[in-house]
Amino acid sequence: MTTKRTRWKCPRESQLYYEIDDSKAFVIMTIENRVDVDAPLWDQSTFYGRFRHFAWMTNPLNTLASDAELMSAKQLVDQFRKGQEPPETTQKQLINAMKLYQSSFHPDTGELQNVCGRMCFQVPGGMTITGAMLQFYKTVPQIVFWQWFNQSFNALVNFTNRNAESPVSKTQLAFAYASATFSALGTAIGLKKGLEKLTPPVVQRFVPFVAVGAANCVNIPLMRQTELLQGVDLRDEDELKVCSSKFAAQKGITQVVISRNILMAPGMVLVPVIMQRLEKRPWFARMTFLHAPFQVLGVGTCLLLMVPIGCAVYPQNCAISVAELEQNDSDAFQELKKNYGARPLPQYLYFNKGL
Repeated sequence: MTTKRTRWKCPRESQLYYEIDDSKAFVIMTIENRVDVDAPLWDQSTFYGRFRHFAWMTNPLNTLASDAELMSAKQLVDQFRKGQEPPETTQKQLINAMKLYQSSFHPDTGELQNVCGRMCFQVPGGMTITGAMLQFYKTVPQIVFWQWFNQSFNALVNFTNRNAESPVSKTQLAFAYASATFSALGTAIGLKKGLEKLTPPVVQRFVPFVAVGAANCVNIPLMRQTELLQGVDLRDEDELKVCSSKFAAQKGITQVVISRNILMAPGMVLVPVIMQRLEKRPWFARMTFLHAPFQVLGVGTCLLLMVPIGCAVYPQNCAISVAELEQNDSDAFQELKKNYGARPLPQYLYFNKGL
């Protein structure tokens, strides 16, 4: 039995992509120039197109929108889907509603996301927490507090941006949170104790980076363990659910782990090196009140660029070839064959890997 879903748009060769052109911003929507509100504005088959999409969607200014503005944006998008939008609706109004909708509502469920878990909150949230971890790394109590705080934030982000078609119980969430927190603490404290007498001070500054990277490898898979145990739904180009695959879940979660570590690496590597050099200058060493704000702003500058880059490394609507599925997940392949019957099998299947 196959089920139909219309929320997520699978990429097609013939899909149209739109440029946000100020000269056309006030063009009223007509049958000829209607935008597909469920498809990205830019071609997601290229890195550049994905980068533009995520730079637009993860803009930290999106977090300033009130709940009333967000619900109004959702209402306009819903009305536009049905062809029932208010008369005189312009392209600018629709594009702005799409931006708020896609940055704040889950693509699977359509539910409003917690503001701190949205990817558009990664810059203000990430810069504050990461900057603090880089500044306060010298004592064990500082390490414990900020690693715990960071893993709490990461757990919220991971849960908010999961594949919502695979529900996770409260027990699983608690286990994932505790495991990631203890792995981060164990890595950070172990490296702190092991390196403080054996290496130059600049190397010790990279302890938060290693701890966060290790915790990401634990936190994300555990937070999404239901996908690994039960598989994720795969859909064909007609957006019909055709099978569930554990291999696809492994592929998607691996890509998310890599993307998250790419996202945070420059800020946690470059800023410590810069700080080490600046602290050798007498004027900067004396102005200790500037150290924490400098690191927070330095990380924020990196994140402004790296959040869309990290999200754009892999397409969010992940594709998996049927040949790859046959080779790595025989159960899913047999389910696919059963559902397709005598019809020829598709070349690719798709699923939302999350962010």
